Amino acid sequence: MNESVFWRLIEACSSSAPDPEGDELAAALTARLANGPVSDVVGFAEQLSWALYRLDRKEYGDDLSSDQFLYTRAAVVAAGREEYESVLRNPQRFMPYANDLVWAEALLYVPDRAYKHLTGEEWDRSTRYSYESYSNTAGWTGA
Repeated sequence: MNESVFWRLIEACSSSAPDPEGDELAAALTARLANGPVSDVVGFAEQLSWALYRLDRKEYGDDLSSDQFLYTRAAVVAAGREEYESVLRNPQRFMPYANDLVWAEALLYVPDRAYKHLTGEEWDRSTRYSYESYSNTAGWTGA
C-alpha cells in the first residue's frame, strides 16, 4: 500500500458525523482491511507508522506525556491527508489537538484487529518506523 492509497482509505472510511475519538473511523478501517489480503493490513500498518513517525518531533510534543503525544498524533492522521499535511507545514496547527487532548487511540489498533480477523492469530508486528513517542531521534535533536 502506498501513501496515496493509505490516505484514500482514511478518507473513504471517515464519517461525515463528528467522531472525536476516531472510533468510527477505526471500526470502518478495520472492517475494510479485514476483507482484503494480509498484505493490505501490513501496508496500512507501515503507512500509519510512517505518518505518526513524521509527526514525532519536538515542536509538536514537547509538553505532552508519551501516551498523550501518540494519541494526539493519531488524531491528526485521523483528520485526513489535507489536515495532516497542513500540520506538517505549520506546527501551530497541532496545538488545538494537543490543548484539547483530541485523541484517536483506536486508530493504532486497526492493523492488529484486521490481522486477527484474517488469520485468527495475534500479530506480533514490527514496522520500518516506530510510531512510539520520541522514537524519531532526528525530530528530537536538542530536546
